[in-house]
Amino acid sequence: MTCCLILAAGEGSRLRPLTNDRPKGLVSLLGKPLVSRQIDILRASGVEDIAIATGYKAEKFDAFGCPTYHNAFFNSTNMVESLFAARPFLEQAQDDLLISYGDILYERNNLETVLQTHGDIVVMVDDGWLDLWSARNEDPLKDAETLKYDANGHILELGKKAQSLNHIEGQYTGLIKIAHNKIDDFISFYDQLDQAAQYDGRSFKQMYMTSLLQLLIDAGWKVKPARVNHGWLEVDTVEDLQLYESLSTEGKLDALWRPHEYTQ
Repeated sequence: MTCCLILAAGEGSRLRPLTNDRPKGLVSLLGKPLVSRQIDILRASGVEDIAIATGYKAEKFDAFGCPTYHNAFFNSTNMVESLFAARPFLEQAQDDLLISYGDILYERNNLETVLQTHGDIVVMVDDGWLDLWSARNEDPLKDAETLKYDANGHILELGKKAQSLNHIEGQYTGLIKIAHNKIDDFISFYDQLDQAAQYDGRSFKQMYMTSLLQLLIDAGWKVKPARVNHGWLEVDTVEDLQLYESLSTEGKLDALWRPHEYTQ
């Protein structure tokens, strides 16, 4: 059965004061914590084996009853380090492995698209990303990253600073699936990386997940998109939360993400 690791070690400094007493993944949107919403969607799709990679105020996740794996260096590292803090969970996976950022939300239909897409590595890609980015930023290029496909529809490039909308064929969302038969190879690939090198200008311990995915692509791995159109949100700032709450009040949030979509 597919398992899922939620990466929720982050402090969420741009969400202060909401994160003064809780980690980023436990900030609430429309009255419910982000990670709680993820767990609901995962369980509705039959994903029961769920673990959480923790860091900042890790004890706050104890109430969920999920196994936790602590990144003790959360304040000086990044997502990849949190992922491998949970190495035992990766190594014991009995089926495909989902990896989900703790600060995103997604509808069940989107999760099902990821689960049903076959590939060595699958990532959820939003074709309708521009609507969400335009709602969050006056300049949608401000925070958008490149994503390009090769002739066979596999991801060729992702995670770079985009200079033009032409460089963005979709947007990476932070939801990944690794095929069960590739998990050991994935771990070995990480272990063989040069820890003294720089990765997109960052140290090994501070490597972005997109940098790791790009390294895999460059090494010949086939990274396949699970293409969706809306149906997810990213929460980075207090302004994001205020925007989503406002859109909900106006009856406009459903165009981007449906907060009560659990069983459809």
